Amino acid sequence: MRILVTNDDGIASPGLHALARWLDEAGHDVLVVAPQSDMSGVGAAIGRIDLDHRVDVAPASIPGAPGIRALALNGPPGLAAMSACIGAFGDRPDLVVSGINAGPNTGHACLHSGTVGAALTAATFGVSALAVSLDVGDEQPWATACGRVATPLAILADAPAGTVLNLNVPAVEPDAVRGLRWAKLDPFGRVRLAVASQSDLWLQMEYRATQADIDPCSDSGLLDRGYATLTAIRGIAEIPPDEIDDREDGAPRIEARLASGPEEG
Repeated sequence: MRILVTNDDGIASPGLHALARWLDEAGHDVLVVAPQSDMSGVGAAIGRIDLDHRVDVAPASIPGAPGIRALALNGPPGLAAMSACIGAFGDRPDLVVSGINAGPNTGHACLHSGTVGAALTAATFGVSALAVSLDVGDEQPWATACGRVATPLAILADAPAGTVLNLNVPAVEPDAVRGLRWAKLDPFGRVRLAVASQSDLWLQMEYRATQADIDPCSDSGLLDRGYATLTAIRGIAEIPPDEIDDREDGAPRIEARLASGPEEG
């Protein structure tokens, strides 16, 4: 299988290296295209695209795997995924695998993750994708996360094109993981952004733990209990008008408002 590997922690990330080596050793045709530097928190951004501005791409290497082709891209992971899916680096990948992120990407807050954003970007081009994240610990046991990748890959092989799976793994030794569980998204996530201090000219932001009780069946709750979690997620999707206009107060419905409004043009 042709697999594009990317991430948002940058081309020098040991999590990226471990994932690329594992996929290569599993027999896949691996291409690594990752940001030149850390681009965490960029979501599915592709950056500014200008006809007068070139996007720099430089050869890179994966420690311990000289046979893997690797490129450092001066852009976010969403651009790496998009570029690969439209043939910028050769044949279109069969699958995009993004990670391993240093830190969890649970709950609806994963919307802001560049790791998850790259996977969602691939899906818009009909390419299935897996986002892989490892919880924060005293050490980062990358092998634990790699050891949980095979099952999601098998699921994606049989799933419709454009399916995205989000995998979160506890930062423990492989034999200490309690299992892999299907999980729903936590309403937000384990942490949220907050204003630490500010003036009229600047904001100082920080991440703070959410004070809400965590649903034990959510991805955040299961991860806290030592389980690896897997969640299928979807990016952009249209909503039928009746799902946002279910009013019973006699006010005109959306379709009636559109029909009675002035024509454009």
